[in-house]
Amino acid sequence: MLRPIGRQRQFRSSASVFPSDCDYTGSSVAPTKTSPRKRGFRKPRSPAASANAWTERTSNGTRILQVPALNKLPWLVHGFSSRPGGVSALAGRSAVAEEKVEQVLNLGFAEWDSRENVLENRRRFQSALGARELALVSLKQFHSDVVHVFETAPAEPCQGDASATNRPSLLLGVQTADCVPILLVDPRRRAVAAVHAGWRGTLQRIVMKAIGKMQMEFATNPADLLAALGPAIGGCCYEVGTEVASAFLARFPNAAEWFDELRTGDEPNPLQWLNMMPPGHQPPAKNVFLDLRKANRAQLLDAGLSAKNIFVSDLCTACRLDLLFSYRKEGAQSGRLLSVIGIRPS
Repeated sequence: MLRPIGRQRQFRSSASVFPSDCDYTGSSVAPTKTSPRKRGFRKPRSPAASANAWTERTSNGTRILQVPALNKLPWLVHGFSSRPGGVSALAGRSAVAEEKVEQVLNLGFAEWDSRENVLENRRRFQSALGARELALVSLKQFHSDVVHVFETAPAEPCQGDASATNRPSLLLGVQTADCVPILLVDPRRRAVAAVHAGWRGTLQRIVMKAIGKMQMEFATNPADLLAALGPAIGGCCYEVGTEVASAFLARFPNAAEWFDELRTGDEPNPLQWLNMMPPGHQPPAKNVFLDLRKANRAQLLDAGLSAKNIFVSDLCTACRLDLLFSYRKEGAQSGRLLSVIGIRPS
């Protein structure tokens, strides 16, 4: 049984615009980069974004990223998947002419992979988490603000981008390959949520709406919540158009803090007067770089979470193709990461 929560009018109208297949979406994990920044700006480093707050555990070649603060809760299971350790054969990523085939842990149903491979990868992932007895509840994501509250596992995946439950034996999951996966835990009420936040979901405040539904359904106090923001494309690599910057600026007073330099495309262009280029013929405004994790962390703070309870991975999916998948870097041939959270059966 489930209760879908969200604006159904927007749910229907957005499906064709934001298709579900476009989400690009131990030891300490070092934020080593394998590609240079595209710009020379230096991103401010937040204490909450320290990689020291994250650990990696490996089981039969499957590497899982976790937050120690969440591991302290014996009734909770959580984890963020990585690239290695699967049975899916992914071709490419070779700098030489001959094709390279890589065995990866793809956890999303992609055209280039078989359903049998994905199911085996998911079995391995859940086994590595010690969560084989939990029912995996995934979503048909379409970059919306739709939140589902689950009491039992649905017969078929529901369309939406966030889910919540306070029932044991359910393992809530979101798929990403650049977007931000966010796991929420209410240790006092024993309730959890999983959120998929791309730029569209972030613009629609999906993580704040998921928290609002936890308040309504489970009497959650945001000050009690723990939040883990998993690996995602960083502000070093996530280039977006000035129209995206304009949309954020129109909705958030602190949006300028999430971009390398906030430009909306409406700024005067001095080159137009220097080269006497007529209006409408000047080159378009340069793109900007957006830090999605910083934007969602700010929304968590605005929702009432304590800064010490927010744990942000600084692993960039586009920089760390050895460990993660990136739709921006790999295109349609990219695999999918899976971030999960659930309540163990008593």
